[in-house]
Amino acid sequence: MTGMTSSARPFLNRRLAEFGTTIFAEMSALAMSTGSINLGQGFPDTDGPEEIREAAVRALRDGRGNQYPPGPGVPELRTAIAAHQKRHYGLSYDPDTEVLVTAGATEAIAAALLALLEPGDEVIALEPYYDSYAASIAMAGGTRVPVTLRPDEGTHDGLSPQRFRLDLDELRDAVTGRTRLLLINTPHNPTGTVLTRAELTEIARIAVERDLLVVTDEVYEHLVFDDAEHVPLAGLPGMRERTVTIGSAGKTFSFTGWKVGWVTAPPALVSAVRSAKQFLTYVASGPFQYAVAEALALPDAYFETFRADMLRKRDLLAAGLTEAGFKVFRPAGTYFITTDIRPLGETDGFAFCRALPERAGVVAIPNAVFYDHREQGAPFVRFAFCKTTDVLHEATGRLRRLAS
Repeated sequence: MTGMTSSARPFLNRRLAEFGTTIFAEMSALAMSTGSINLGQGFPDTDGPEEIREAAVRALRDGRGNQYPPGPGVPELRTAIAAHQKRHYGLSYDPDTEVLVTAGATEAIAAALLALLEPGDEVIALEPYYDSYAASIAMAGGTRVPVTLRPDEGTHDGLSPQRFRLDLDELRDAVTGRTRLLLINTPHNPTGTVLTRAELTEIARIAVERDLLVVTDEVYEHLVFDDAEHVPLAGLPGMRERTVTIGSAGKTFSFTGWKVGWVTAPPALVSAVRSAKQFLTYVASGPFQYAVAEALALPDAYFETFRADMLRKRDLLAAGLTEAGFKVFRPAGTYFITTDIRPLGETDGFAFCRALPERAGVVAIPNAVFYDHREQGAPFVRFAFCKTTDVLHEATGRLRRLAS
């Protein structure tokens, strides 16, 4: 019989058996089928700077990047990434040996974990975590060890700086003789927490004491609000030689479809990550690499305006969610707001999010998908505010139906 197999073994590699269709695909399809406003998936609904889009057009027309670009990335972009790290953080990287361009941050994460892990190695990740972390650790044969960020308790008005917090003692206790790597994300998706300099200094101390590698996902580096400060782990004592830092153009310049990310690290770590990356996409996003090189050189005013615009949108959505009856954790970074649905009489984020399109015409994401300990994330739901002001006004108006 055609199309059949006699094998009783499942088709999907058992390491990936727990990973089906992502919640983002499910909820985006639900948004389409119900005509709902999609505040689930984290992509902007407007393009980034016109001059950067035109830079990509110029590259296409000039034949730059239309064929395979160099494996490590085009020299112009690698130079621009190194200049960006120096300009914003005082970190010096050699563009020829310490910078690697990837197909977005997602490939950078996968390549780093595939390169640096052996089967059985333990990886400590901050829970809740971006869903590709778990899949990449699994593909590498590693074992993930979650350390849970826990929310401040008590009343919340949507304006006070309550947040999800890291228990540093729990992090230290999670390290064993099998721990190979710490996977850190700050500013943190989905909670919006920005780890403080004191917290990162202690993480660095643990990494140095236990001789651990660190992969740090810093794609929201330019989206920090209020008094929060983004502190690159690689700049702390003893960390440069053991840290793989991941960045992305998509979140900073609102061209998520271009899939341009990067790694900065010492030569030996970059070489290791490149060895895995070359067998994933090999290369990608040729013409867009030239455009992102120009984007990284934009004046400080661009980054300040971008941050201020997102801050206004954060406050707009936070106020609307509070009025709708949610407990709101006001994020210090990223473009996501995590909410607690228990004040609405709900406890199951999955059920709540699947019903929300019919109830209010809005789509969100249940945070439980980002947890190993699903019960820890059950009452939390994430909304994205990287949308136009008109869309956010309409969405908050719809969500107020929940309060009535």
